[in-house]
Amino acid sequence: MFVQQLYTGCLSEAAYFIASEGEAAVIDPLRDVDAYIKMAEEKGVKIKYIFETHFHADFVSGHLELSKKTGAPIIYGPNTEAGFKVHVATDGEVFEIGKLKMHVMHTPGHTLESTCYLLDDEQGAPYCVFTGDTLFVGDVGRPDLFSGNLSKEELAGFMYESLQNKIKTLPDNVIVYPAHGPGSSCGKNLGPQTFSTIGEQKQGNYALQDMSKDDFIKVVTEGLSKPPAHFPINARINKEGYREMDEVMDVAMRALSVADFKNKISEGAWVLDTRAATVFTEGFVPGAISIGLDGRFAEWAGSLLPFDQTLILVTEPGKEQESVVRLARVGIDKVEGYLDGGMDAWKAANEPLDMIIDVEPDELAMDIPHDSRLEVIDVRKPTEFDTAHVKGAHNAPLDTLMDPLNVAMIDSDNNLYIHCAGGYRSVIAASLLKRQGYHNLRNVLGGFSKMKDVKKMPIVTPAQQKV
Repeated sequence: MFVQQLYTGCLSEAAYFIASEGEAAVIDPLRDVDAYIKMAEEKGVKIKYIFETHFHADFVSGHLELSKKTGAPIIYGPNTEAGFKVHVATDGEVFEIGKLKMHVMHTPGHTLESTCYLLDDEQGAPYCVFTGDTLFVGDVGRPDLFSGNLSKEELAGFMYESLQNKIKTLPDNVIVYPAHGPGSSCGKNLGPQTFSTIGEQKQGNYALQDMSKDDFIKVVTEGLSKPPAHFPINARINKEGYREMDEVMDVAMRALSVADFKNKISEGAWVLDTRAATVFTEGFVPGAISIGLDGRFAEWAGSLLPFDQTLILVTEPGKEQESVVRLARVGIDKVEGYLDGGMDAWKAANEPLDMIIDVEPDELAMDIPHDSRLEVIDVRKPTEFDTAHVKGAHNAPLDTLMDPLNVAMIDSDNNLYIHCAGGYRSVIAASLLKRQGYHNLRNVLGGFSKMKDVKKMPIVTPAQQKV
């Protein structure tokens, strides 16, 4: 028996590869499926099934790509309605993978079709359960993402029954393999591990503690943040279908000369720069949006970029394909080429550059008492801001900065010092503001993690706000 978790950190996503006696199955694959095919070839097994735990909202799954390339059927749980051919399994249905048996456990709650898959080992004993977004380490899937006509309270009620009657009845030693780990927006506060056991979750997961159904519904539905903008789009794509990756790559991997790149811009294409934030600030194509590959790239791209917008890329040389693939993972596949030679080619052609001034936190602290036009723009999430922030700072979360109404709340005449927690999001924010006509900007290096340690920085905490 072989069970492998394939974890993608920037999406907090886990796919799984299972093999036994020459047969294999893949659970919740990413859109770029070559890794699963290569693994099957290396192990000398044939992919027999593709299992999907539900219609994912945070990424585009690779079920269609993998099925086309392997011939394996796509398995979804009960209540599934899709725009392509699938096998809709019944609750309790069993699939054999070599000497292993996979049991279908319909667990509605996160979505109506949400299904867990319980794997028995060669001796027929329950070994692990692939829980999708039904059960995470320390959390459960949020019930407000893709629920059709049902309210989040109604779906939370379904989830209560699923957890009580299906999940909590499993033996304590069964391994829990969820679809997501820490950082995912598919739950409220996932734990730091990417797998656990049923016994550990019975002890430490708030959602598996003894409580009434009404209390469960209340605790699961309260405190939910607004889901990222790309979630409903990705869920629809996964349900209805999408373009093949080979077609996406053929168009996106076109090397554009400086002249062709400029022509694309004149035709309305947006420039996306995927270089590191620290490099971007030193010089970039005017109007370019920075989302660096070194952070939660795909998630922020999906949250901020329009899905119907043509994109052209500026990348670090050799990172063109990675940029395209990671965009496609969240359904952004209207890339029409990249700048051949990158920024070196742009500079060599004597084309204009824009830049963002970086400042150290202690410089900001020294400027605050003496500059009446200084404004600190904190682009962290409200929960981060509420924990502690610079006195008088304006909280403008990054995911709101594509909305002109939100941006209009920022005074363009002020000297704007932009920061996040560590420096990644602030550069994205600065590039968005630059694109919208703001030019008096400073990016605070190291973000709040460094700012809070500067002695003269006027930090406000919740306790101080109550005084």
